[in-house]
Amino acid sequence: MSGRNTPARFVLASANPDKVAEMEAILAPAGLELVPRPAGVPEVDETGDTLLDNARLKAVALVDATGLPAVADDTGLAVDALDGAPGVRSSRYAGPSATYEDNVAKLLVALEGIPDDRRTARFETVALARFPDGAEVVATGTVEGRIATRPRGDGGFGYDPVFVPVEGDGRSFAEMTAGEKHDLSHRGRAFRALGRHLLAEPGEP
Repeated sequence: MSGRNTPARFVLASANPDKVAEMEAILAPAGLELVPRPAGVPEVDETGDTLLDNARLKAVALVDATGLPAVADDTGLAVDALDGAPGVRSSRYAGPSATYEDNVAKLLVALEGIPDDRRTARFETVALARFPDGAEVVATGTVEGRIATRPRGDGGFGYDPVFVPVEGDGRSFAEMTAGEKHDLSHRGRAFRALGRHLLAEPGEP
């Protein structure tokens, strides 16, 4: 479902204001109208085993609640020295009510004493558009990097203060402007790809 057959109006499944701001910054310029998640829709339990599972759970819940097409995502940070943890549990790494700071602190403790060359990691985002008829469009975005030994910068959110992308200039995501981060980030790549798929003319790749 794409191009002229694709509705330009989608409800956002996320209730996280930081994620919503990034989605709007990336998708709105592509010509998609984004509707805020209704306040009365309850949080969705992210019980899936994969990022795709969780993105789908959130999108389906919003389609069912509003009757509109919905856009959702799930993101995980995979740290090689931790066998891919925190992974699908990234937002709940330090517990179900963990703050960003709690999660970062737990990650740094887990990596204490690990040398810089073994602090490799990657962010992955799965972005999903779900339609009332059950059709879906899925896109993914990844970025390679390493985990810094301490938080750096005041921007971004989540693990941004300790994630240093390989393709950058040595700054963490939290030390970059929003635009600089969007250009490199997993979420930026996933949602730009999703927007291209949604707005492509029939027959285009």
